[in-house]
Amino acid sequence: MDFDRYLAAKTLATLDELRLRVTFALDRHPLCRGIEFDIVRMPRNRKGNWTVTLQTIAPDALWEASDIVADIQEAYELAAAA
Repeated sequence: MDFDRYLAAKTLATLDELRLRVTFALDRHPLCRGIEFDIVRMPRNRKGNWTVTLQTIAPDALWEASDIVADIQEAYELAAAA
């Protein structure tokens, strides 16, 4: 069994599921609570097919929020619309 390929596979998620996951993840960190963001579809590339735009964020929360979003982007792929 090819474990590397299995571990590298991303889980499919809808836009609403991604929005909830990002919201809950940011709300768990004290500096990142209340951050406004949008999830944006992007053309598929080797890293994924979606990104997050952070709209209102305190300067001291920027690095934390970016790390949280990057972790979620590594794990999830935006499911194609039916």
